[in-house]
Amino acid sequence: MVLTQKRISDHILWANINRPKALNAIDFEVLDELEKLVQKVEEDEDIRVLILSGSGDNTFVSGGDLKKFHTIKEKDKMVGQAQRIQDLLFRIEELPCWTVAHINGDAYGGGIELMLAFDFRLSVPDAKFGFTQGRFYLVPGWGGMTRLVEKVGRTKALEWQGKSEVLEAHKVLAHGMIEHILLGDHPEKETLAWVEALTQNDRKYIRTLKENAFRISAARREALEAETEPFAELWVDEQHLSRVEDFMNKGK
Repeated sequence: MVLTQKRISDHILWANINRPKALNAIDFEVLDELEKLVQKVEEDEDIRVLILSGSGDNTFVSGGDLKKFHTIKEKDKMVGQAQRIQDLLFRIEELPCWTVAHINGDAYGGGIELMLAFDFRLSVPDAKFGFTQGRFYLVPGWGGMTRLVEKVGRTKALEWQGKSEVLEAHKVLAHGMIEHILLGDHPEKETLAWVEALTQNDRKYIRTLKENAFRISAARREALEAETEPFAELWVDEQHLSRVEDFMNKGK
């Protein structure tokens, strides 16, 4: 199973991306399972908190699986794939329950784009956050640039992406990209303790509060969706293809 689920209590569901050998990279199967998970949470009125983590102690999500996604060679097909992922992240944002990314290890590229769609992000102290798309001659294409600007501001977002920065948890916490650094001894228990107070009110309350605090305007949605075209344009660029080929050949 590439995505496991555990009902912690009547109101808390914990999901886990389970591809440790691939550093929990997102592939087509993971996308299928995440879409099924979101549908389940949309329909289950008892779920008040959804938590997502990665398998193992070292990686949350390492991004999109380059080996799998590079079977897509045409720009139009990559636009469609990016739009599919964007639709999934919109649905996560709009869930009528609280969503929490339990960052159990490093997050890179698309892993950061994924966690930015959650309401809250809690990180183990030694996690690294890599804005590394630029190393592959790519820009975020899943709405990650728009959401990053919302969290840390335009200038800092451009700096991190432009330099392909890899930052420690305390650094991104200082700029407001994550909400809390766990102590690290028993991170899962800490996360469950942190979310417990969020379960006190039902989904009608949660839905109303989230809608009042975060109304998705047409302009915001247009900004998010506009990321797909330049992402796909670079996806088929020779510089991107060459860098990915070099990356793939390193382990051979």
